[in-house]
Amino acid sequence: MRYIKATEILPKELVEKLQDFVQGEYIYIPAIKEQHKEWGEISGSREEIDKRNSEIIQAYTSGNTIQELADSYYLSVYAIRKIIYNK
Repeated sequence: MRYIKATEILPKELVEKLQDFVQGEYIYIPAIKEQHKEWGEISGSREEIDKRNSEIIQAYTSGNTIQELADSYYLSVYAIRKIIYNK
């Protein structure tokens, strides 16, 4: 999330009205629910993690142990178990 100066994007009248409520503070304006993006959706991180998790599950079903997977993917045994048993 980045900060945008209100005077750069909002009409002067709206800025003045907002100043009736708050001045010199940060305000978080949430996205409209239909336009909200999930974590990692924009950057592609979610897709990469989903791919990695699928690889981990495949490797586990192919015979790799949880400890081997933890060592290979630099994750804790607990994290590997969560990936395997929550899918």
